[in-house]
Amino acid sequence: MAETAIKIKGKAERSFLDDIKALLPEGNLSLCLTCGLCSSGCPATGLEDMDPRKFLRMLVLGMDEEVLKSDWPWMCTMCQRCVYVCPMKIDIPQMIFNIRAARPRDERPKGIRDSCDVAVASESCSAMGTPVEDFIFVVNDVLEEYREAQPEFADMQAPIDKQGAEFFINQNSREPMTEPDEMVPLWKILHLAGVDWTYSSKAWAAENYCLFLADNENWEHLVRAKAAQADRLGVKTYLNTE
Repeated sequence: MAETAIKIKGKAERSFLDDIKALLPEGNLSLCLTCGLCSSGCPATGLEDMDPRKFLRMLVLGMDEEVLKSDWPWMCTMCQRCVYVCPMKIDIPQMIFNIRAARPRDERPKGIRDSCDVAVASESCSAMGTPVEDFIFVVNDVLEEYREAQPEFADMQAPIDKQGAEFFINQNSREPMTEPDEMVPLWKILHLAGVDWTYSSKAWAAENYCLFLADNENWEHLVRAKAAQADRLGVKTYLNTE
């Protein structure tokens, strides 16, 4: 019976490992202890038969093609738990981001891609494309309802475009459109604490799907749009509710 020889490929001209070393000079992948601490607290461990430790070893071994084809990097939340527990301080989320960016944009997950594109095209920066006037209407309508139903909050405010407030509060896009009552608990806390705050009629959306898409240009576009609104209103602090 003939035996098939195993051929080991030579090193590619350039691999992700080379790029990672340039990006993360303090994170020496070769010093990974394979201790598994990164995997133990990772919410994506076990999905697609992958975990952070396995992902890292594949990169070290030059398995770029296999990593690129895997959907696991898109399941990572980039929460950075792995970084906090790693004794070698290897920044796996940064690697995840660059792996995502290496995939052609039209081959990245459609849901994330569409949400990014809708947000960029919207004045509200909302992944649901919520028009400015719809957001204003929903906030005022819900506020009026709770003022009437709960007399103890009859003077509660949910200001929009208030100049010079202490805090600019943003809002997850889904809540005004699909779960408007979920906005109220935060309003109550801010009211009871006597916080000086405001929404903005534009660029109020909290999420940024372009970040998760690894779309640097549009990620920056959304951040700048939100920062510009904060500057326009003259607020002191931008509070990200996400």
